[in-house]
Amino acid sequence: MNRIVYIILVLGIGIFAYNTLSAKKSHKFDIISEKRNINLMLDSFNVAAAKADYSTYFNFYCDDAIFTGTDAKERWNKKEFMVWAKPFFDRGKAWNFKSLQRHIYFDKTGNLAWFDELLNTQMKICRGSGVLVKQGKSWKIEQYILSATIPNPIMDEVVKMKAGAEDSLMNVLRK
Repeated sequence: MNRIVYIILVLGIGIFAYNTLSAKKSHKFDIISEKRNINLMLDSFNVAAAKADYSTYFNFYCDDAIFTGTDAKERWNKKEFMVWAKPFFDRGKAWNFKSLQRHIYFDKTGNLAWFDELLNTQMKICRGSGVLVKQGKSWKIEQYILSATIPNPIMDEVVKMKAGAEDSLMNVLRK
């Protein structure tokens, strides 16, 4: 009886170890290649906006994506953002952002990534950040956040300038 229990125990440990090692192997991914793919995707995403290529630009987003803009009232799902952005694309000139510096990070599976970057824009330096998901072999934007940067030495002036517009919004949001 002890020998049967021993054999079952050894087989169980062996199966567990095999499954654990197999699972770890499946989580390996080529981080250099995936960063290259994401860099290419994000650069192409920015080029599509600069060329006012509406379909290409919005194909970079997941169907349930969220876009958050620089104004506190700008938080849209993909369909809402498409409606808001359409007039800019229709006039043949949307926005022209170029990455100055980009950081990319991954979860352990390699199927979820997030990034932050400094962008050269018509608003001077902005920060773009977001969450990306891998769908098949392509990366898609699940969430994108565009923020205007404010140098610390002029923050007090900027706060005074935006106080009138944002105080009333803060009162509404507090309720």
